[in-house]
Amino acid sequence: MSNINVEPYIADEDYNNLAMVTDFYEFTMANCLFQHGFKDKVMVFDMFFRRNPDNQGYSISCGQHALVKFLREYHFTEKDLVYLRTKGMSEEFLDYLRTYRWKGDMYAFKEGLVCYPQVPMVRIECDMVGAILIETYLLQTMNFHSLIATKATKISGLSTHTPRNVMEFGTRRAQGQSAGDNGAYAAILGGCIGTANCLAEMKYGPDVKAVGTIAHSFIEFYENEFEAFKAYADTYPENVSLLLDTYNILESGLPNLIKIDDYLIEKYPNDPNKRVKSARIDSGDLARGYKRLRKRLDEAGKPYVKLVASNSLDENTMADMELYEGARFDSYGVGEKLITSSSSPVFGGVYKLVAVKEDDGTYSPRMKCSDSASKAIIPGKLMAWRIYDEEGKGQADIISLDDEIIEEGKEITVYDMNPDALHHSRKITPLKVEKLLVPHLINGELAMELPTIREKKEFIKDQLENKVWESELRPKMPHSHYVDLTEKVYEVREAMYKKLHGGSLD
Repeated sequence: MSNINVEPYIADEDYNNLAMVTDFYEFTMANCLFQHGFKDKVMVFDMFFRRNPDNQGYSISCGQHALVKFLREYHFTEKDLVYLRTKGMSEEFLDYLRTYRWKGDMYAFKEGLVCYPQVPMVRIECDMVGAILIETYLLQTMNFHSLIATKATKISGLSTHTPRNVMEFGTRRAQGQSAGDNGAYAAILGGCIGTANCLAEMKYGPDVKAVGTIAHSFIEFYENEFEAFKAYADTYPENVSLLLDTYNILESGLPNLIKIDDYLIEKYPNDPNKRVKSARIDSGDLARGYKRLRKRLDEAGKPYVKLVASNSLDENTMADMELYEGARFDSYGVGEKLITSSSSPVFGGVYKLVAVKEDDGTYSPRMKCSDSASKAIIPGKLMAWRIYDEEGKGQADIISLDDEIIEEGKEITVYDMNPDALHHSRKITPLKVEKLLVPHLINGELAMELPTIREKKEFIKDQLENKVWESELRPKMPHSHYVDLTEKVYEVREAMYKKLHGGSLD
């Protein structure tokens, strides 16, 4: 190896090349393998997760769009190379990175696909550098997007077939600016109708619509509540949404709302669009407030005024109000409990080497065994399939080797990954089969037409309404989706575990 000449690196807090969203050990490994002659060695990695958030029966796979964009733009700058030189990377390796572009294959679930533990969500096949160095960004992106999209399907009611109009209000409580932007995008896919985040709409377009009206500070600024309401109504007569709980909901907020609506009727008698559209409450007993407000507004001849709730809401709070107290608000603003998925804030996806491509074109499986059988990964270059029952709902996912074909109407033997399964192996005859890992990038080039945000949102909605067993959507003790291995995968895994660990997975 050549000598390493180190020049100072000057930190820059505004610098933001995403290729450097990398844990340092990825560089140390890549540099070492490069120095030992493996720069052209092709590796296969799988990204998968082991448990659904909140111990629920499903998750939503999300983040593929951002990952594709990242890989297509992947590069290193001279600033990156100066920094890496100070960290001990070899000159030969740095020269290689100077012109490096990502030219691998990315197979993945369609963004928005309902997914389950252990099944590969993303398969990366790439030269050694491009396979190793993308791990951190890939996991960060897929984990966070999937976490928030999954949580949003619960908060928006898609998972229980009780759809709600939910606005994502969590930007100010998000764990960083990028989490606010990406979380807004994922929340929209998961069923939300809008976000408070203006930058998210600027980035992703009108399907990630920024919404909002006024805060308590606006009302406090004026000498009295009525003046504040009137100023807002005069400025935005077609979008009057008033916040009622700055002082007193029923004694101040509600009477002033009625006065403002009467004022608009008098000012615009022939324009029914210029009326008070909604009223929001952000404190107190929300369910009780809803019932009292709804009654008083209806009595005042204003049934068209919709009611909005916010204040530390989640799917459980909203369901309790709706089910037990009959308080179904017209819409909800949900903040920190959505944008942080506070009840289960970690998705837990992992990125594991599963195969190495040999010079003859074959793939040698690789396996982390561990002392825990539950963490023993599934080795080999794999493919994921979903089989459907006679109603068109997902019956099971099957993990095969990539060169295997699962055919409709043809009996196969599968092995259940659930250690508590009554029958470890069984024979099944699939009625309908879908291949789940589809090519997104081939040789670094886009291999599919990426769907729009609206299409992805409808895709998620359709699956939860029509293609998932109801028992998997139960909030309590949901059915565990069947995940099976083909006989070939089972035999490879068993043989490798015995060879490397000396035991059996049975």
